[in-house]
Amino acid sequence: MIDDLRQNRHVSLKEALSFVPIAKSTYEYNEKHPATEPVDESQLIADIEQVHKDNPSYGAVRITDELHNQGQIINHKRVLRITKQHGWTINNYHKQVRKYNSYKGEVGELADNLLNQRFFTDRPYQKLTSDVSEFRFGGESMKERVYLAPIMDLFSDRILTFGISNHPTVNFVLEPLKEALGSIPKGLGYRTTVHTDQGFQDQNYRWVDLLKSRRIFQSMSRKATCYDNAPMEAFFSIMKAEMMTNHHYETKRELITAMKKWIKYYNEVRIKHNLGGKSPVQYCEEVVRKAA
Repeated sequence: MIDDLRQNRHVSLKEALSFVPIAKSTYEYNEKHPATEPVDESQLIADIEQVHKDNPSYGAVRITDELHNQGQIINHKRVLRITKQHGWTINNYHKQVRKYNSYKGEVGELADNLLNQRFFTDRPYQKLTSDVSEFRFGGESMKERVYLAPIMDLFSDRILTFGISNHPTVNFVLEPLKEALGSIPKGLGYRTTVHTDQGFQDQNYRWVDLLKSRRIFQSMSRKATCYDNAPMEAFFSIMKAEMMTNHHYETKRELITAMKKWIKYYNEVRIKHNLGGKSPVQYCEEVVRKAA
């Protein structure tokens, strides 16, 4: 009607709008964005379903990132609508149990909090972080537990090395640390900082002396301040939510196999939005390609 008045009767837009209950802004928007035919979403729905089946822990944002990796141009809001319609939303939840605490008081040498929650770095091997967490199997008795000690590079959140043991001893945490320090390339041009909490293993003279012998800065969280080691706390939380929510491991072998498999998946496959939709390993490889 408005177009008819303007074209055939030479009425101004202001006058034409006085005959119909529509705002000028609405009319102008519809002029710039004409209605289109409904889009067939069957292929998109199939693609989203496949990503969801391959990675049940992915929410709408990471499903969108994966579709972008496949060359599709799609908005995360559209993906969110489809996942809600089909019930493909994530429901990972890890039941909170008493957390393992390695703090035994000041039993060794404490270090300053050098990181001070400044976790970002654009340099590999500049900031490493570690911690120890407990995983349970079988009847979850004191004898049915294993401990995980990973070393994470905050450049890409990649797990460089890790150890799994029946007991959270000093030797247990030293092995992955030695392996991680041995993987640091020579001639980086900057020194590495290793951050931990105030666990008795990290206060031990052997841990401290090893870092000093390699000219590595030692950093420690403040007492009872989990946010000072937030990346590692987040890693454990995600791992337990995705591994333990719908699974119960009867034997130690079954649990350890699943832990190793998940860490490999985390490093090589599981994409992260803050890494541009890449997994930690993919992100490192992309940085190397761009620098070449």
